Amino acid sequence: MCLFAIIVVLALSACNSVSTSEELETRISHSQNANSLPTVLPIRKTDAASNPVRLIIPVIAINAPVEWVGTQSNADLATPTQNPWEDVGWYKLGPHPGERGSAVIDGHLDRPGGFPAVFWRLRDLQVGDKVLVVNTSGKTLRFQVTRIALYTPQEAPIQDIFGNWGGTYLNLITCAGDWIPNQHQTNLRLVVYTSLAKM
Repeated sequence: MCLFAIIVVLALSACNSVSTSEELETRISHSQNANSLPTVLPIRKTDAASNPVRLIIPVIAINAPVEWVGTQSNADLATPTQNPWEDVGWYKLGPHPGERGSAVIDGHLDRPGGFPAVFWRLRDLQVGDKVLVVNTSGKTLRFQVTRIALYTPQEAPIQDIFGNWGGTYLNLITCAGDWIPNQHQTNLRLVVYTSLAKM
């Protein structure tokens, strides 16, 4: 399979754009009310039977439909549109959950007015907690939280979040920290790293 790199901006509407990495040497467009994490990702062919349809995190009562999102024309990672505050978005051009590499699912922290959205309680997860993904074939994949990290937008380890091919990972991302009114974004990003659990 031929893979080629694209510039992707991870957009979460609860936050605004952040500065891009100098190594990319490209201009990333900024979106109103979007949190952006730049990265270089391979485009992958999709296997319909492996597409995720539901994200379940029992310990924090998440049972969310998964929308398959790509990129917008401005290179922003698209966010869920059918039900943006309750659904999560899986980057469908990256690895499927359960494939080698870093699958990524994002979700909104809150909705307009500061009311909780799907990933409001993501910060309550702890190492060892279970994360389940159900795919279109009905198979349930079990992941286990391995670490939880907070980053400023400029310090987020993009390669670690999006490009770690050393195992089978699922990384969950949302906004965190304090709201910065003049920047229209929060000051931190929360990343929950998980690995496929051995059966």
